[in-house]
Amino acid sequence: MTTDVPTTEAVDEQYSQIDRMPTADLARLMNRADSTVPDAVGRCAEDIALLVDQAVPGLRAGGRLVYAGAGTAGRLGVLDASECPPTFNTAPGEVVGLIAGGERALVSAVEGAEDDAAAGAQAVIDLDIGPLDAVVGVSASGKTPYAVGAVEEAARRGATTGAMVCNTGSRLASVAAHPIEVVVGPELVAGSTRLKAGTAQKLVLNMISTMSMVRLGKTYGNLMVDVQSTNAKLRERVQRIVGAVTGAEPDVIEKAVSAADGSAKVAILTILADVDAARAREELERDSGVLRAALERLVRPQD
Repeated sequence: MTTDVPTTEAVDEQYSQIDRMPTADLARLMNRADSTVPDAVGRCAEDIALLVDQAVPGLRAGGRLVYAGAGTAGRLGVLDASECPPTFNTAPGEVVGLIAGGERALVSAVEGAEDDAAAGAQAVIDLDIGPLDAVVGVSASGKTPYAVGAVEEAARRGATTGAMVCNTGSRLASVAAHPIEVVVGPELVAGSTRLKAGTAQKLVLNMISTMSMVRLGKTYGNLMVDVQSTNAKLRERVQRIVGAVTGAEPDVIEKAVSAADGSAKVAILTILADVDAARAREELERDSGVLRAALERLVRPQD
């Protein structure tokens, strides 16, 4: 094995007989391998927090959170971005996943797309990335030219830049202001970075988006007060959230949620501040949509 082989591409001899193992033993071995990932992520908690704290002021002022990657890394970025609107009521384009090869690459491999640094840079140019935005390159090896090109262009444009990689000393980490190096070691199937590396990427992207949304006031405590009530399950969730915060009777909650067009924040404020939905929306806007700030101003300090 040469010294320039990333650890995510290395061959670990402890896994060399997996094709001969009983399936139950293989399952336990794979689970043990996967169980090391959260600790590896935890060792990077400070780096993740620094990236979020740097990005949030720009996001609060209208900036965007953008992920850029190829293959598994790109798909996970698109996944995280796509889950933000229903969970946190983010506006279209507020959280963006860029994947080498475009939408076709979500379901099939696009040959050579990850090797095109110019395409990564062009994707950032097409989004008109600027100083309010945060662009995070995602790559297990840290060598993916598409992600490197995107982060380099974002840096030139004054954006906050981050890198989520699973090796140390990578090119992608070197061009990002906030590198996050989650070293997970060799994969059970050598080089299959959809395994431990992919799990690490999912965990870190969860943290980046969720922590950013918490800082932006998209939750009240750990309640999803910005969740979109777009189906029966979510409408029930909104009612449970309103009930948990206000302690109101079911009929009062139902009426408030209906008047608020399904907005938990608006419904909570109408009940606790005794205002109508239109006034509640105005008051929330005054506090940049942060429910706790509006309640503290209109009602009383909240626990």
